[in-house]
Amino acid sequence: MSRYRQQDNLLGQANSFLEVLEQISQIAPLDKPVLVIGERGTGKELIAARLHFLSKRWDQNYIKLNCAALNESLLESELFGYEAGAFTGASKRREGRFEVAHNGTLFLDELANTSGLIQEKLLRVVEYGEFERVGGSKSVKTDVRLIAATNEDLPALADAGEFRADLLDRLAFDVITIPPLRERREDIMMLAENFAINMAREMEMELFSGFTEKAKRTLLDYDWPGNIRELKNVVERAVYRTNNPHLPVHEIILDPFESVYRPQGRVKTKDRVSTSESASPIVSSQPDHTKDVIESADITPLTPSNQQESVEYPIDLKERSQQYEIDMIKQALADSQFNQKKTAEKLSLTYHQLRGYLKKYNLLDSSAESVEA
Repeated sequence: MSRYRQQDNLLGQANSFLEVLEQISQIAPLDKPVLVIGERGTGKELIAARLHFLSKRWDQNYIKLNCAALNESLLESELFGYEAGAFTGASKRREGRFEVAHNGTLFLDELANTSGLIQEKLLRVVEYGEFERVGGSKSVKTDVRLIAATNEDLPALADAGEFRADLLDRLAFDVITIPPLRERREDIMMLAENFAINMAREMEMELFSGFTEKAKRTLLDYDWPGNIRELKNVVERAVYRTNNPHLPVHEIILDPFESVYRPQGRVKTKDRVSTSESASPIVSSQPDHTKDVIESADITPLTPSNQQESVEYPIDLKERSQQYEIDMIKQALADSQFNQKKTAEKLSLTYHQLRGYLKKYNLLDSSAESVEA
């Protein structure tokens, strides 16, 4: 059993994560721009905050802005401020984030979503430390340490002409790339326990009794596409649903939307509108089933490459191919003692592709015992 301990927002012991913390310690004291790169949910904002509070500007303003949350005109006004009369409703001058962050740090999240106009003005601030408010002609001086973050491949965007290469050069004095959670397996349970303890405290439980081995295996076997943010949601949900300080968490539900009653929805794509299938029943403590639904068009068909057998025509090719796939999957499941991971390996499929086949042919029930790896 674990008693409560002080929360630490940046936990980890994986070498890749410790290298990131060391890089932060080295770059934080310098008044240089930094780019923080990482998948969604990896903690880019926490990294940026640590950069600020370990810097010489720690006692000055730390201002944050999500560039994806505003359109171009609003973002320009938020960043650089505006003069009275600059547009309808601008009755008086307003300072932007760069002015508010003077002598401090400005963190710009989702940098890749900025337009060419915004990038041009950012370049001027980084190079010369000055800008003009919207509707103004007077240059405003500012001393700001800029930290920017994105989950996009900025060099690739620059090569494609979708991001200013000169701005990228100025911002990339150093780049901190955060490893995804799937590359930090040794940190998963440390983080999970921390989130669980904090959730138990929030629910005013006297203690947190840990996870069962089955629950631990589920957490460790999952790839966590949403990274630490997703892990936090899953763990907190599990603790609240258990709701017993003396009972270890035993049920892990990775996808709260999965239900036999889930309504069918219309999914808009670029070229068409499709109707998604209803989700299958929740299977507790089952790894990797947040990506179970795979459209049949995305699945490489299992067809014999050199099948030598006489065929009497006409035949129903689609039906015959489907039956062949079903037979092959059933045989592979049986040979693997219904272990889905081993079955996927035998068929040269990913785990998600196999789950797609099982759903497609209604074979999930027959392989239910395979949820334990």
